[in-house]
Amino acid sequence: MALSVESTATISLEEFLELPETKPPSEYIDGKIYQKPMGQGEHSILQGRLLPAINQVAEPQKLALALPELRCIFGDGAVLPDIAVLEWSRIPRKANGRIENRFNLAPDWTIEILSPEQSASRVIQKIVFCLNHGTKLGWLVDTEDESVMIFQPNQTPEVKYNDDEILPVLNVLGDWQLSVADLFSWLVV
Repeated sequence: MALSVESTATISLEEFLELPETKPPSEYIDGKIYQKPMGQGEHSILQGRLLPAINQVAEPQKLALALPELRCIFGDGAVLPDIAVLEWSRIPRKANGRIENRFNLAPDWTIEILSPEQSASRVIQKIVFCLNHGTKLGWLVDTEDESVMIFQPNQTPEVKYNDDEILPVLNVLGDWQLSVADLFSWLVV
C-alpha cells in the first residue's frame, strides 16, 4: 500500500521542479512535497469513466478538455489533480496549435477521488489551493460514503449524498448533468 509521504525539507518550487520524477508522482504545496498515493480499483474506475464522460460532451464542441494526472504549476505550487478540466480557450498551445506539455495555470475544475489511505484534509488543502488561484469548481469524491464535496470560490463547501442530486459542473458544459447515483453506479462492474 502506497502512503502519501510528506517531505520535511523545505525547498523552492524551482528546486522541486528540477527533482527527478517520483513514482507515484509528487506534488508541491505551501513549500512541502507530498507523494500521491497510487490509485486503487474504485479510484481507477471513477477516473477512467469520468474523463470520457466529460470529454464526450466538452471536446466535440471545443468547450473544455479533461485530462488525467496533469501537473499544473501555479501560485508557487505544483499539483496533479486526479482530473484537471480546462476551458477550451485556456488550454496552453504551441505556435503550431499542438497542446503544450507544461501547464502553468490552475485548472478551471479540479476533481479529486479520495483513496483509502489518503488524508481528506490534505486533499481539501489542495482543492482550496487551486480555488485560491482561479479554479472555478472542485470536487472531492469519497467512494467510502458515496458523497461528493463541492468547492466553489467564496462559498462554504457543500456535500452531495442524495442519489438524485445533480452535481454542479463548469458553466461552459451547458446543460450536461451527472447525478450522485450515476457517478457511483460506475463502481458496479
